[in-house]
Amino acid sequence: MEIWWNQSSTDDFILLGIFSHSLTDTVLFSMVMVVFTGALWGNILLIFLIYIDNRLHTPMYFFLSQLSLMDLMLVCTNVPKMAVNFLSGRKSISFVGCGIQIGLFVCLVGSEGLLLGLMAYDRYVAISHPLHYPVLMNQKVCLQIAVSSWAFGLIDGLIQMVVVMTFPYCGLRVVDHFFCELLSLLKLACVDTSLFEKMVFVCCVLMLLFPFSIIVASYARILGTVLRMRSAQSQKKALATCSSHLTAVSFFYGAAMFIYLRPRRYRAPSHDKVVSIFYTVLTPMLNPLIYSLRNREVVGALRKGLGRCRIGSQP
Repeated sequence: MEIWWNQSSTDDFILLGIFSHSLTDTVLFSMVMVVFTGALWGNILLIFLIYIDNRLHTPMYFFLSQLSLMDLMLVCTNVPKMAVNFLSGRKSISFVGCGIQIGLFVCLVGSEGLLLGLMAYDRYVAISHPLHYPVLMNQKVCLQIAVSSWAFGLIDGLIQMVVVMTFPYCGLRVVDHFFCELLSLLKLACVDTSLFEKMVFVCCVLMLLFPFSIIVASYARILGTVLRMRSAQSQKKALATCSSHLTAVSFFYGAAMFIYLRPRRYRAPSHDKVVSIFYTVLTPMLNPLIYSLRNREVVGALRKGLGRCRIGSQP
């Protein structure tokens, strides 16, 4: 512990991390970095394809590009610092760096949660009101949905970052996590933070349940519409358009609810670290795969792009 403390200033925090330097943990770390690389390039590629292919200039793919941008920023918020600390043996993070991590993490998780909820509304309009879809989901509405998602997360992230970083911290400032996770940091405060922790819990409940209620309401109406369809092929096609979104929602909300909606007595730092790896690295990698493998338009855009590369590379 002394070695870590001597490497940092009195304002720094010490991140215990999730991996030791044993052979098993080194292999696990390598696997996480492979997943991180996949998440990084998968989201970059998806954003690029949506930008260059006119067939993907639709509301659904516009929202998907915003989701990929959020995932891209999310994996870059915590994983690079974790990797640097693991490889260098240094475990410190500056006071400012810790605050930035908290702000960005809360902002991106909140923004992505709301965007996933509003994407369910987009699917409801597309299936239940297909003739009015171009009017109900016009460019202005799409921009409003995207901006409101970003603003929702940004405001929440700024508030929580400012409040958390104004608390006094004492002792060795050892954070039992691989990044400056808000609840782990509050354990190090020199003052009573129970009131703020209750407020954070209420905020998390609202941030998760509000968009989740939009998802439930939208899919309840979608199910009603699908059941009224006379053609089995139409039903199958309608459900197929929702499968990718439902899969992404299951991964994101399942992990987030496990972390933030459990009673305190059932929380264990080791469990939180593993689940945090899941939705900060694995889920951002899975989202591009889920949407690209299940959508012919994205696969077609990828083939078209590869075809252009082959033609361009020929002498």
